[in-house]
Amino acid sequence: MRAKLRRPVVGIGVAAFWLCLWLLCSLWVGQELLLPTPILVAQTLWRLMGTTAFWVSVGLSLLRVLGGFAAAVVAGILLAMLTTRFRTVHALLSPVLHVIQAAPVASFIIMAYVWIQVGILPAFIAFLMVVPLVWSNVRQGILNTDPKLLEMASVFRLGRRRTMRYVRFPSVRPYLEAALTAGFGFAWKSGIAAEVICQPDWSIGQNMYAAKAYLETAEVIAWTVVVVLLSVLLERLLLRLFGRKKQEVRE
Repeated sequence: MRAKLRRPVVGIGVAAFWLCLWLLCSLWVGQELLLPTPILVAQTLWRLMGTTAFWVSVGLSLLRVLGGFAAAVVAGILLAMLTTRFRTVHALLSPVLHVIQAAPVASFIIMAYVWIQVGILPAFIAFLMVVPLVWSNVRQGILNTDPKLLEMASVFRLGRRRTMRYVRFPSVRPYLEAALTAGFGFAWKSGIAAEVICQPDWSIGQNMYAAKAYLETAEVIAWTVVVVLLSVLLERLLLRLFGRKKQEVRE
C-alpha cells in the first residue's frame, strides 16, 4: 500500500520541482516572449482548448498518425514473414529497410514533400519510420521461435492455424509488443514533425508553425505540451491493452 502511494507522491514532487525551476528561469529572464511562465502557458492552453479549431486539429493529427502507424504494423509483419521465408526477398529488402531506419527523419520529410500530397504526408512519414522497427522486431521473434516446439507441433499434427496460434504467435508476441510501444512514440514525433514542415490544414504542426511565426512562444509551448501528453496517454493505453490481453491468455 505504501509503495502504491509513494509513486504518485514522487511523481508530483518531481513535476513540482521542474515547474518551480521553469518559473524561476522565466522570472530571471524577465521576458515572456523568450520564456513564458508556466502559468501563462497553462492559461494559453486552456484558451486553446475552448476553441473548436483546437479539437479538430488534434483529432485530424491523431487520425493521420494512427492511420500511418496501423498501416506500418501490417506492412512490417508481412515483410517480416516474407524475409524469413525467402532469402532472396530478405537480400533485396533488408538494405532498404536498414537505410530507412538509420537515415534522419527530416531528410525523408523534405524528399516526400516533393512527391506526396500535403494531407497524407504525415501519415506516410509515420508509416515509413515505423515499418523497419516492426519488421526487425517481428523477424527476430520468428527466428527465435523454439525449433523443438515447432517439431512437437509437427509430430502432433496441429496444422498451420494451431501452430500459428499456440507456437509462433506466443514467441513473436513480446517482440511485437516492444515494437508497437516504441513505434507509436516514434510515429507520433515524426508525424508531428512532418506537419510542422508541410503544414497541412487543421493540424497540430500547422498551429505550432503559425504560433512560431507570430512569436507566440506561450502558444508554441502549449502545443508542445499537448503533443507530449497525447504521446504519454496513448502509450499508456497500449501498455494497458497488452496487460489485459496477457491476463486473458493466462485465464
